[in-house]
Amino acid sequence: MTVLGPVEPSALGFTLPHEHTLCTLWHIQNRWDYWELTRDEPVILEELRLFREAGGTALADLTLPGIGRDPAWLRGLSEQSGLHIVMGGGWYRTSYYPVETLIERRSVDSLAEELVGEATAGVGDTGIRTGILGEIGTDKPWLTPAEERVHRAVARASRRTGLAISTHAVMSDVGAAQLTIFEEEGVDPGRVVIGHADSYPVLDHYLSLINRGASIEFDFLGMSFTPTERYGETRVVELLLELLHRGHVDRVLLSQDVCHNSQLRHYEGNGYTYLQTTFLPRLLDAGVSQAEIDRLTVENPRRILTIG
Repeated sequence: MTVLGPVEPSALGFTLPHEHTLCTLWHIQNRWDYWELTRDEPVILEELRLFREAGGTALADLTLPGIGRDPAWLRGLSEQSGLHIVMGGGWYRTSYYPVETLIERRSVDSLAEELVGEATAGVGDTGIRTGILGEIGTDKPWLTPAEERVHRAVARASRRTGLAISTHAVMSDVGAAQLTIFEEEGVDPGRVVIGHADSYPVLDHYLSLINRGASIEFDFLGMSFTPTERYGETRVVELLLELLHRGHVDRVLLSQDVCHNSQLRHYEGNGYTYLQTTFLPRLLDAGVSQAEIDRLTVENPRRILTIG
């Protein structure tokens, strides 16, 4: 399900499953780092043009209510860029839950009903439907009570709509706890993607999630905000090669999580093309086959975005 309506899964070629085209994070109390991907249509359209020229066909924009989701914005970008854009649904993490959503005052089923409505009828009166539930996150290496409520609501909405779930699980093994809640609610782990796995480079953690049936996502690729990100990619490549060697190519997704102005090519960042220009050539040089590349960048995101 794209922001322009349903398309056949085969229409999705090279796909970025975890991106943003508009995002605001610094507006919450006591955050002063000015973290924002600005609503600048000419700049974003040029970035998307470069991605399409490099072979891109689709991306999932996982910006949620509370951090800037705008269905009409996404529809306009899709119409002008020629890209398939899938819109995320749900709520991000505790610090960013919209006050008006009343997360802590509503039942899990009430929250789930709202998400089902967005997936089946559209957001508000726009008629624009969500195509994935995510990114569903935690602020810390554990789930707050409110986050658990959201995760359970997302799980119930996933079961009712067939939409996959994509999470925000950063610098810890909290993805395992996220997956446990989804399993308790009866979600097929094969419909769950534990995001930001490359921020916690621990092979045993990856294998435990994969053995439970979930997928993991390396989606901080090309980030350079911290020394760990700037110099840690060699380790990420080594871990990815080990996963491929063990036969887990079908359980890994790749993306770049563009969510800040400085990541755009316009501002001397990597834009949406880092996989095509830099990361995938590194994998090919390391002996990864083109068939494996296609599985990672085409078939796996296509499977996740296909409504089950």
